Amino acid sequence: MSITFVPTPSVPTSDASVDHAIQAIVAGASTDATCTTDLAAGPWDFDIRPGYGPGSSMGDVIPTGAPRQGELPAEYREATEEELDRRIRAAKEVLGDRVVILGHFYQREEVVRHADYVGDSFQLATAAKDRPDAEAIVFCGVHFMAETADLLSGPDQAVVLPNLAAGCSMADMADIGQVEDCWEQLADVLGDLDEQDEDGRVPVIPVTYMNSSAAIKGFVGRHGGIVCTSSNAQTVLEWAFERGRRVLFFPDQHLGRNTAKAMGVPLSQMPMWNPRKPIGGSTEAELADSRVILWHGFCSVHRRFTVGQIDQARAEHPGVRVIVHPECPMEVVDAADEAGSTDYIRRAIAAATEPTTFAIGTEINLVRRLAAQFPQHEIFCLDPVVCPCSTMYRIHPGYLAWVLEELVAGRTPNRIRVTSDVADPARTALERMLAAKPPVAASAR
Repeated sequence: MSITFVPTPSVPTSDASVDHAIQAIVAGASTDATCTTDLAAGPWDFDIRPGYGPGSSMGDVIPTGAPRQGELPAEYREATEEELDRRIRAAKEVLGDRVVILGHFYQREEVVRHADYVGDSFQLATAAKDRPDAEAIVFCGVHFMAETADLLSGPDQAVVLPNLAAGCSMADMADIGQVEDCWEQLADVLGDLDEQDEDGRVPVIPVTYMNSSAAIKGFVGRHGGIVCTSSNAQTVLEWAFERGRRVLFFPDQHLGRNTAKAMGVPLSQMPMWNPRKPIGGSTEAELADSRVILWHGFCSVHRRFTVGQIDQARAEHPGVRVIVHPECPMEVVDAADEAGSTDYIRRAIAAATEPTTFAIGTEINLVRRLAAQFPQHEIFCLDPVVCPCSTMYRIHPGYLAWVLEELVAGRTPNRIRVTSDVADPARTALERMLAAKPPVAASAR
């Protein structure tokens, strides 16, 4: 039996807070649905438990040894939203230009409102690089983003992640051991991976999505590869095809598939690499004929979107404009009107000159923020269930208040450091990406 939840505007669209929406659901003030009522609890309730915590990644397997957060002092756990807001503003006032706060688009509203820069991973990587004056970079995102900021920041700058448990399930789907093993197996099938053909191209160029560990970025840098984001994936693939006969793309299969397909690469030349199977589960002939080898990884936020949701949006909202993120499955991207990065989605809505109904396929914190920012449009999330990114949601304003007040007291908690043996080649891969400027229109179709 299917259940249809009828949205109730108990939390007005002018309120961008996903937390307020979840609290209203749990309190019975809204008939909206959430994927788990555990989201109403403080994230400190999950810091010492196994798993990514409640939200879209809660069904994924977290690696052994993933960073865990120590106990947040009670004064922050028990403070009201208003008190935390006041303490954050006060600490920022004292710290001044000594600290810069970066906030990802998917971050909760109660945190983003304090950010000096808000953007996607590409934009925030650039912002970190452009603030050499700040002594501390407080990164309100997830672990791999803080690592990237450390790679691009100065040696005297400290990068702080407010909650160490804010990882990324997609990034964790490709660990360095698996990738190195894959590389060795590809060499067995394709021969010397450093040998150039008559056109100067090597057999494989590794391309990693920004959503990967520093160790993976270092691997890519050592092997002539490059990093990409959803903003510049096509530009990066063009760069890679100039230097290699094929690409090993990890960890997000969907971004790789959607981007390569838009460039004309047939699906038959995009075999999947499953790290738990011999030679990735493909045949030697399939690998030899490949143009893009896709890693078996995905984003649990964007995997929630379906063609059925798009069909329902079109039925209930004639003329709706459907825009989805390229981390969505291929059939969802194909059924949408447009696909593009978070920055593309934001720009597309900002550029609409007439009142428009938008159905958006990306993380709900960004969608609710856009709905509040552009009240002249009707903007809603394709997924009717309130289910934010599990790990972004671990950055609660209580953690932000804690790290800022620790900085005021002269202490630097939760500093993220990348060792030099990893940092040097990873920085090379990132610099190649930063030199590859994203196209203005992203992947709009």
